[in-house]
Amino acid sequence: MPQDPTERRVVVTGPPRRARRAFDYYRPRTEIDEQTTLGHTYVRSLMRSQLRAGLAVFAVLVLLVGPLPLVFAAIPDARRLTWAVLGFCLYAPLVLLARWYVRRAERNERDFVRLVEDR
Repeated sequence: MPQDPTERRVVVTGPPRRARRAFDYYRPRTEIDEQTTLGHTYVRSLMRSQLRAGLAVFAVLVLLVGPLPLVFAAIPDARRLTWAVLGFCLYAPLVLLARWYVRRAERNERDFVRLVEDR
């Protein structure tokens, strides 16, 4: 029997269901908040990169400032030279070193946030 077009059935359904993707279950932020082994690994990697930057700055600082007492001891009557070197010649490298460290630390944190948030 042919159906009359006015007697069509209307099927009402719920909202469309989407298939769960594999990465929906993977949440690095949750791993960190719940202090799982994977979250601990993420935080440890951030701490290592920050430590590496700090040790690099410390090494440059030791190489830059460490030999100065020996240089001052080797030069007799180096009182004015001491203040000139400490006051003027050392200031610019220390400021540049501090700027490099801050930029590196911020880049490490940005990379960490990108790693945690972008998945």
